[in-house]
Amino acid sequence: QVHLVESGGGLVQAGASLRLSCEASGRTLADFNVDWFRQAPGKEREFVAAISSGGLSTYYKDSVKGRFTISRDNAKNAVTLQMDRLKPEDTAVYYCAAYEQSKVAINEEDYDYWGQGTQVTVSS
Repeated sequence: QVHLVESGGGLVQAGASLRLSCEASGRTLADFNVDWFRQAPGKEREFVAAISSGGLSTYYKDSVKGRFTISRDNAKNAVTLQMDRLKPEDTAVYYCAAYEQSKVAINEEDYDYWGQGTQVTVSS
């Protein structure tokens, strides 16, 4: 069993930065592929960024490319999401989700573990 806890959210002005962390307990997070999702009020949850179990591959939603960076902090058993040049449209609850490295995740049901989310609010 893996327990994921997100942290680092907050209220910032447009153009500011935040660093989200997804810390795991129970197992080594490096054994999992990890994705970040977000859900804005009244909208469906959407993919934001992904990192492979080895950390060699990363993927991003087009609208965050060049502003967000996903990385691993194996010493803390965590995956981080550095968010720069934030925009009001980035406002959402951000979730991390993990799935075994041997699997493929197509739908949300394919993910093995989810965190509880952290709120990010960007004011204009």
